[in-house]
Amino acid sequence: MNHTSAPIGVLGGGLGGLAAACTLAARGHEVILFERNLWLGGKAAVLQEQGFRFDMGPTILTLPSVLRRIFNEAGRPLERHLELVRLDPQWRCFFEGGSTLDLLAEVEAMAGAIDRFAPGCGGGEGYRRFMRLARKLHDISDRYFFWRSIGGMRDMFDARATFKPGTLKDVLAMRMGSTVGGTLRAHIRDPRVTQMLDHYTQYVGSAPDASPAVLCGIANMQSQEGVWYPLGGTGAVPRALARLAAELGVDLRAGTGVRRILTRNGAVAGVETDAGEQVPLSALVSNADSVRTHRELLNGAAQTRFERRRRYEPACSGVVLYLGLKKGYDHLLHHNFVFSRDPHEEFETIYRRGEPAPDPTAYLCAPARTEPEVAPPGGEALYVLVHTPYLRPHHDWKVRFPEYRRVILDKLKRVAGLEDIEERIVFEASLTPQGINDRYHVLNGAIYGLASHGRFFGAFKPGNRSPDVRGLYLAGGSAHPGPGMPMVLMSGWIAADTLDRDLAGATDGSTPRGRNTPRPALTPAA
Repeated sequence: MNHTSAPIGVLGGGLGGLAAACTLAARGHEVILFERNLWLGGKAAVLQEQGFRFDMGPTILTLPSVLRRIFNEAGRPLERHLELVRLDPQWRCFFEGGSTLDLLAEVEAMAGAIDRFAPGCGGGEGYRRFMRLARKLHDISDRYFFWRSIGGMRDMFDARATFKPGTLKDVLAMRMGSTVGGTLRAHIRDPRVTQMLDHYTQYVGSAPDASPAVLCGIANMQSQEGVWYPLGGTGAVPRALARLAAELGVDLRAGTGVRRILTRNGAVAGVETDAGEQVPLSALVSNADSVRTHRELLNGAAQTRFERRRRYEPACSGVVLYLGLKKGYDHLLHHNFVFSRDPHEEFETIYRRGEPAPDPTAYLCAPARTEPEVAPPGGEALYVLVHTPYLRPHHDWKVRFPEYRRVILDKLKRVAGLEDIEERIVFEASLTPQGINDRYHVLNGAIYGLASHGRFFGAFKPGNRSPDVRGLYLAGGSAHPGPGMPMVLMSGWIAADTLDRDLAGATDGSTPRGRNTPRPALTPAA
C-alpha cells in the first residue's frame, strides 16, 4: 500500500540506490529512480570488447546475507536471481622474494598454513587469537552499528543502557584508540602475514595504521560468510536488482540526471532534472556521493550545517587496467594480491604524501579461473587495480599514466611471475583517478567514498537519515555503514527502512507531507 500521495525518489542507480528502491517498492511505496548514466549499477559496470568481459568496479562479493535480505523483502529467494560460486582459497598472495600464501576461509586451516609458511614465529596461534577478537568486533558491529542509521557514537547506544555493565564492556571491546595495523601486529609477528591481513582495510580505501581497530571485524565477516563470485560477474548483481525493481513497479529513469534537490520549509519536496523538469516527491534517498549531494544539489543552511559537522576526507582512488590476454596464467587464482616491498612506504606515500606509491600493491582478478566465458578460449579478462591517492590539483593523469602503467606491469613481471604479460595482451583499456572522477561523479576520484581514518571515530560516515533536510536519506559508500559491496547494499536497505519507518510514524495521528494537503510551488533548497 502506498503511504504517500507523491512518490519517493531515489537519486542514483548504483548498488545502494537499487537496494533502496527495491526495499521501498517491496513495502508498497511508489518509487522513481533517477540515474544520470545510461546504465544502472554505478561502479558495478561491465566492459565488453573483442570477446572479453570485465567487471569494471567491485569484483569481490562478501556477506551475501545482505543481498539475500533485500530479495527477501519482496519474498524472492536470492538463488532464483543469482548463481553464486564460493571461492576458497579466497585469494593468493605474492610477496617480494618469491614466497606465496593463500588466504583460507576456515580459521584452523589458515592457522596451520601460517605456521607452515613462517615456522617458529607462533603465527598460527596469533592468527587464532586475532580471529577471536575479529569475531567479537563483528558481533559488536552487528548489534550496535549495522542495519540502522548511525552518524556517530551517540547513535549506537541507548542513553539508558550506556552505563550498564554489558554495554560498557562492549565499548571497551571496540579497542577505541587502537588501529587495525597496530592490533594485527600485536597478534602476529611475520610481516608478510600482517601485510596480507592489513589489506582488509583496502575494502574501505584506507590505511591500516590510521583506521580504527573495530574494522578488524571485517576478517571474521569474510571468514564466516566467505568470498563469492556471481556467475555473469559482479555486474550480475545490479542486473538482478534492476529486474527486481522493475517487477516491483519502480519507475527506472536511466539517462536522467538531477541538478537540484527542491525543498519546502526545510523538507524535501522534489527534484529538478537536468532537462528542467520538476518532479514532486514525498522523500528522497540520495545514492550520489553524500558530500557532492550537499555541495552541488543543496545550498544555504543545509549545506552549511553539513560542511561544519566534520572534515570529509576522500578515500583513495586507483588505476585500473583491463587486460584481455590471449592466454591465461595457470598459477593465478580468481583473486590475487601482489604486495609491495614495504607497506609503510606504500601507505605513507599514498595516504599522507598524496602521491602514487613507487612500488605499489596490485590486486589481480582472473575470473576465467571460475567462469571461462569471460574470455575467448584459453584467454583471460585480467583486471588489475592499484590504489593511488585521491585527486589533488597538481595530478595530471594524462601525463602520469604511461609511466605508472610501466611501474605496474614491471611489478607483475617481477613478483607475480607474469614475465611475458605484454606479449599476451590483445586488448587493453584503463581507468585513472581522473577517469573515475568523471565517469562516476565521486568526490575527488575516490573509489570508496570517504576515508575511514581516525583511531576513535574513523568508522563513522554521514548517517542515513539527514539531520539537515527532513525527508532526505543517504545511501552509498560515502554514507553509513561505508564502502564495499555488502556495506553499500546495506546502506540502501537502511536508508529505505529508516524512511519507511519515519513515514509509518507520520501516519499515526498526523498527516504525512503531501497526502491531503495542497502542494505550493517547489523552490530550490535553501
